[in-house]
Amino acid sequence: MGPGPPGCPRARHPVRSGDRPTGAAPRPFCPGTAAPDALPASPTRPREPRCRPPPSPHRQRRRPAAPPAAPGATTAVVWLVFVALLTLPLGVLVAGRLAVATRPVLGTVAAVLAWLGFVSLFAVTGVEQLSLAAADAGVPLSTVVALDAANTAQPVTSVALRLFVAGHILGAVLLGVALWRAIPKWAAPALIVSQPLHLLFAVGVPNHLLDTVAWSLTGVGFAAAALAPSAR
Repeated sequence: MGPGPPGCPRARHPVRSGDRPTGAAPRPFCPGTAAPDALPASPTRPREPRCRPPPSPHRQRRRPAAPPAAPGATTAVVWLVFVALLTLPLGVLVAGRLAVATRPVLGTVAAVLAWLGFVSLFAVTGVEQLSLAAADAGVPLSTVVALDAANTAQPVTSVALRLFVAGHILGAVLLGVALWRAIPKWAAPALIVSQPLHLLFAVGVPNHLLDTVAWSLTGVGFAAAALAPSAR
């Protein structure tokens, strides 16, 4: 066996008859590479195998995560959720006080459900915050997806998500029913349909504008309860 081209060690395995024509140079063994290339043949130079160097480690780095499709919209959602966490539980307390005074049993159930639902709103913002932070840090998108799935599977997050979904929809509907005789006739239906419409336009037929209108109806219902004469 003869030596291979410069930079490649000698072949490390015997050549069996029939593997190559008699007198042909042995194929060099190049660690970390696939089959070697060959230099173009010419009348004065036979074809000689050539080892390809392994790819540079810098070219093997993983791609950073793709930034959110609309980072401005995602940031706005995160801030709006933060504002909602500060205001919606307070609105539930104000509307719930009037609901309990008007319909004691139904008002109490509605106020408890709505309050538990709205204070659990923090559980739904995890993926938006993770995607924004991952884009800034250059974390691969696959890692973000895996982290979000693991976070959603955590018992506290799972319970909070269920409380949010059931509480803020059913609680808002029951609050509207309990407040039917205590607030203007147009305000109670607005509160009753607000969160079912939010579910429709957030999940069923996604539409950000109509979803914003649905959330605004919830605010209108809470404001009407706060301004009702019997609430003062």
